[in-house]
Amino acid sequence: MTSAKPTRSAVSGRTRTRMLCEGAIMVALAQILSYIKIMELPNGGSLTPAMFPILLFAVRWGLKDGLLAGFVFGLLQLIFDGAYAWGWQSMLLDYLVAFPPLGLAGLFKGKKWGIFAGTVLGCLGRFIVHFISGITIYRIYAPTEILGTVFDEPNLYSLVYNGSYMLPNTILALAIAGLLYAPLKKFYVGEDIPK
Repeated sequence: MTSAKPTRSAVSGRTRTRMLCEGAIMVALAQILSYIKIMELPNGGSLTPAMFPILLFAVRWGLKDGLLAGFVFGLLQLIFDGAYAWGWQSMLLDYLVAFPPLGLAGLFKGKKWGIFAGTVLGCLGRFIVHFISGITIYRIYAPTEILGTVFDEPNLYSLVYNGSYMLPNTILALAIAGLLYAPLKKFYVGEDIPK
C-alpha cells in the first residue's frame, strides 16, 4: 500500500499556515526585544535588538509578508510602547508607515547574503520615513540643542537625530545577523520552506 502524495494546494496551505505562525512568533519576539532599550532618546527613538526578527522574517518569506509583519510590529509599538507622538500625523508616520519598510528586506528572499543587504535596505527605508517625519511634523522653529550641538536647520536636525538611533540599530541588526549566520544560514535563505 502506497501513501498518496499531498496535493499542491495542501502543501501550499501548510506553507501559508507556517508563514502566519512564524510571522506571529517573529512579531511577538520583536515586541519583547523592543523592551530591551540600550539607549533611548528624549523625543522618541531607541536602540534595541527588536528589528532583527522582522528583517529575518522578511528575508525568509518575501516582500509582501515582510511589509505586513513590519506594519503589525509598528501597530504594536504604537499601542504598547508608550508612543511618542505629536498628533495623529506623527502616529501615522513614525509607527504605521515607518515600520513596514523593514519588510523591504524581503526583496532579497533566497539570496545567500540577503539578510545583510536586506537589513541595510529595510533600515534605510525606516530611516527615510523617520527623516521625513522629522522635517515635516517635528520641524524645529528655533535653534534646538541635541547631542551637545545646536541646530537651526530642520533637515540637518532630523538627519542627526534620526541617524543617531537608526545607524546604531542598523549596525546592531547586522551584528546579530552576522553572529547567527553560521547556525541559521539555511533559515536565512529559506531552505527549510517547502517550494
